[in-house]
Formats: sequence, structure tokens, C-alpha cells
Amino acid sequence: MPDQVHCAHILVKTEKEANAALEKLKKGESFANLAKEVSLCPSKKRGGDLGIFGRGKMIKEFEAAAFKLEKGQISPIVKTKFGYHIIKRLS
Repeated sequence: MPDQVHCAHILVKTEKEANAALEKLKKGESFANLAKEVSLCPSKKRGGDLGIFGRGKMIKEFEAAAFKLEKGQISPIVKTKFGYHIIKRLS
């Protein structure tokens, strides 16, 4: 069975927005609630939940960051062609 992770993310347009979101998370704000509030991705309706995915399914930078995380861990800001992501590994 290939490696798989279950992640959620917050996608914003600018690094400034990503830093602001990350600060809110560090202060204890709910990841899912913040995703619903600020994320640009349609997954925001599910609190940023992207479901379970394996290697080769996501853009390279996103995948590399997601697979480095431990369950419950939140990534630093990840820049891709879509914008700036904060990723949380759910399982």
C-alpha cells in the first residue's frame, strides 16, 4: 500500500495573509474554523479537509511538506503556484 496522508490546508494569496493565519493558529485558533474563514480553496467548506491522498497526487512542494508532518502537526508556510498554504496533517 502506498504512503498516504490525511491533511487539511489553508490557502491564501499573499505571504502576509499566511503569516497572519499562522499567528492565529499559534495562539490557539481552530484550524478548521480559520480555513472556513480565510482559505481560497473550495475545501474551506470542510474546514480545509483534503481527504486522504497518496504520493503523486498533489503539487510537488505541497506533497513534500505534507509527508514530512507528524499527525496533528502544522506546517510552516508552503509557497506553490496557487499561493501560500498552511497544512495540517490529520492522520
